[in-house]
Amino acid sequence: MVSSSEAIRERVRRKGGGGNGSEGMRKLLLGLGFLVQGFRCFPWMAVNFFLKDGLKVDPSTLQILQCSANLPMVAKPFYGILSDSFYIFGQHRVPYIAFGAFLQAVSWIAIFLSPSNISFFTITLYLLLGNLGASVVEVANDAMVAELGKPPSSSSKNSPNSSSGQVQSFVWIAASVGGVLGNLAGGIAIDRFSPQVMFLMFGILLSIQFLVTIFIHESSLDLPKSPSDRGIKTQLSELLVALQKPEIYYSILWFAASYAMIPALTGTMFYYQTEHLGIESSVLGISKVFGQAAMLLWGIIYNKNLKSMSPRKLISAIQATMAVFMFSDFLFVKGVYRMFGIPDSLYVVLFSGLLEVLYFFKILPFNVLMAQLCPPGCEGSVMAFLMSALAIAIIISGYLGVVLSSFVQVTANDFSGLGHALLIQAACTLLPIYCSSCIPDGVKAKTKPKEG
Repeated sequence: MVSSSEAIRERVRRKGGGGNGSEGMRKLLLGLGFLVQGFRCFPWMAVNFFLKDGLKVDPSTLQILQCSANLPMVAKPFYGILSDSFYIFGQHRVPYIAFGAFLQAVSWIAIFLSPSNISFFTITLYLLLGNLGASVVEVANDAMVAELGKPPSSSSKNSPNSSSGQVQSFVWIAASVGGVLGNLAGGIAIDRFSPQVMFLMFGILLSIQFLVTIFIHESSLDLPKSPSDRGIKTQLSELLVALQKPEIYYSILWFAASYAMIPALTGTMFYYQTEHLGIESSVLGISKVFGQAAMLLWGIIYNKNLKSMSPRKLISAIQATMAVFMFSDFLFVKGVYRMFGIPDSLYVVLFSGLLEVLYFFKILPFNVLMAQLCPPGCEGSVMAFLMSALAIAIIISGYLGVVLSSFVQVTANDFSGLGHALLIQAACTLLPIYCSSCIPDGVKAKTKPKEG
């Protein structure tokens, strides 16, 4: 019975389809995984208010925690190599997703069970544990997306990118839906429940993801086959070979630098909006919902209209748009929009949430590009290296933002220098455009097989 079902699955796969059953299981696993990933904004909104109102930390300390909590993301290549090299019960993706969901559930439920006067050090440890679990899940999910997102080797020039980008767009939309729901629920819940209760809610959601995942066997997903006898040394050497390809190496270098050189002012803007302007938490929630809805729309538009566009031109256009929005924030801080009768809360809803997600718009086309350039067999390692580089860049960006805020003398009570900081931020955002030639101007065909 087992052998016949395997034969049927193999026959269907050879005909060009994974079967409705395997496709449905893949969408369930990836859809739930990226939905929960997007929903992480729900507890993190509670973390921001808990640190500001409960532990009374200053803007710089809040931003340092936000950046430092991403440290587990830096080790993503290690998780990727493990996922590519070591199979657990004959599976090399699903067990890692289950393990990561379990770590996250333990982390957030532990914060819920902790006393209200929890120390800053203790909550930092719990958040690091949670992000460790999240990074393991993301690596396994990204590897699956890279494996499934590769165009068929038999694709002809007449049907370029026939399947390219569809999987990435699906998970992007799932993450965006999670973000919309998370921010909407967070904006409502923060006024009705304590942050600890919100931590418990997210812990329960992660527990559900864990239970669903452990009941899915990887064989039902019909993933592309890859050798199971690769060791860490072999996988690491293949990763190094892949990174030596100029189109991969320079693209990742530019991508990371385009984030690292922008001083992030998220913590400062959070205090400016809540303390200085008195913007209500529900308005911030709606703002983030608006931003996540824009991400959802972006995924749909990209999948339908922009996949054939040059990645270099598209990513550069996004980078320039970010700078325009940062200059708009400068005008907002200077009260220009207020002079035209536009309320602060309206601007925050329409523009602040959109600028926050604009940072991540270029991830979708870049992931599609990298999935096509990535050599077979080390998708997890290469995509994990990319996400690790992004994590390092975001951490550097956050620390630079703290330095910039200190340089212009912005504090929890004095925001007079915030306008100058925003101008510097906008200028730094434009700089990477001049080096955008590092990104391939188009997705080239698969590497030709060696002759002879």
